[in-house]
Amino acid sequence: MVTNEFKNYAEEAIVHTYNRFPVAFDHGDGVYLYDTDGKKYLDFAAGIAVSAFGYNVEEYKDALKAQIDKLMHVSNLYYTEPMAEAAHKLVKASGLKRVFFTNSGAEAIEGAIKVARKYAFKKDGSTDHEIIAMEHSFHGRSMGALSVTGNAHYREAFQPGIGNVVFANYNDLEDVKSKITDKTCAILFETVQGEGGIYPGEKEFIQGVRELCDEKDILLILDEIQCGMGRTGKMFAYEHYGILPDVMTAAKALGCGVPVGAFVVGEKAEDALEPGDHGSTYGGNPFVTAAVCKVFDMFESWKILDNVNEISAYMDEKLKELASQYDVIESTRGLGLIRALEFNVPVNPYINKALEKGLLVISAGTSIIRFVPPLVITKENVDDMIDILEACIKEVNDK
Repeated sequence: MVTNEFKNYAEEAIVHTYNRFPVAFDHGDGVYLYDTDGKKYLDFAAGIAVSAFGYNVEEYKDALKAQIDKLMHVSNLYYTEPMAEAAHKLVKASGLKRVFFTNSGAEAIEGAIKVARKYAFKKDGSTDHEIIAMEHSFHGRSMGALSVTGNAHYREAFQPGIGNVVFANYNDLEDVKSKITDKTCAILFETVQGEGGIYPGEKEFIQGVRELCDEKDILLILDEIQCGMGRTGKMFAYEHYGILPDVMTAAKALGCGVPVGAFVVGEKAEDALEPGDHGSTYGGNPFVTAAVCKVFDMFESWKILDNVNEISAYMDEKLKELASQYDVIESTRGLGLIRALEFNVPVNPYINKALEKGLLVISAGTSIIRFVPPLVITKENVDDMIDILEACIKEVNDK
């Protein structure tokens, strides 16, 4: 655990935008993290859905080491083999056409917004087009991403944002219809809402929005930053709904720890951006795209999707059993290995108690525990998590 002396030392030099847990991690192995005192933690947070393979994975590390020995950066003024290969792998996996690599999920959202606005601008030369985003959504904290994030508290100190953003209710097709005007250029949402409480999109809603976008020549942008890359049991969550977006954003497990994101465009929007419209000095450099290549290779060779589908069904069953035993738990929901337990009281005491007992879980709002573990977890890991969490519930409730 972190001593006050070390905490103060860190806080002296770091901008205080996070209220960090009182632990400093030193290394990881498999699905476990170890703090600087050597204490072991079962990880059901995965760096917020990033570390799909867990930690200290030799095959992944070797690929990164090999690329470090060759080349790490040359800028986007030149071609590199890892970038080309990674782009083709992502295009094949997504069913879309072209990729722009970014450094983060928020940057991917920024690029997707620019695609939508440029697509509309090329049609009529106007710059007053609107984007429909969803209430309770989360897309990042850069100015564009924040502007389409459906939480007024996050936005209020940084207004006016990029402007021309309208919010509709998620999973409410009629509300979305009511917000469409002749100025609407895109509809943007997470296929599974993450920070807003782990709410999967309803089939009628997602297919209905797809039809609206086709009818009115509006771009459908799906944020798959947290729910994509195998987390729901398919490579991308929109595959559950039998549709393709016009633009998709990815990050997190795309690099499994290396900071890389992407926006991927389909046929309708593949020529929206032209040379000079967008750029990134670091985006898609050989190091991060070598990681992306290895991630896709390992998803296939390790049969990650098969494991997600098997273990998620088991985890869903165990969470439902737990929920049925305690009045403090209202419900459980999710898709694949992005799951939620909703309580009728604040969950921070349970999360803090879990940390004390060597289990890492995180929240999604004040009353929801979020589970986004490495995609390689086993049934035994699920059993251990349930045992620890149940002990935490009992201890906190008995106080």
